Amino acid sequence: MNNNLYNKLVDLYAGDELPEELTEELVGESFKNTDLRHDMVSLKETVNILRTDPGAEFTDETFNRILMRMYTKGLEVKTRTPEPDHLQLKLPLSG
Repeated sequence: MNNNLYNKLVDLYAGDELPEELTEELVGESFKNTDLRHDMVSLKETVNILRTDPGAEFTDETFNRILMRMYTKGLEVKTRTPEPDHLQLKLPLSG
């Protein structure tokens, strides 16, 4: 295979999505090509770090902080859920 094809296979290698035969061929080629080896090692490490990262926690406090920031910027935001009744001001009815 040519080097261009090897470079395109690096992302599949990093995600462990290549068949065993192609993985062995790519690893063999990486001993000859230092740039390819660098890409394979660094991308594999990055994928492993991302897989173990639990991600950011999105709490109600975070949601409200973002919502308030959007309101201060002048955006009119409509959520999918209606506002609870206890947040609405009740006016007395007079006839």
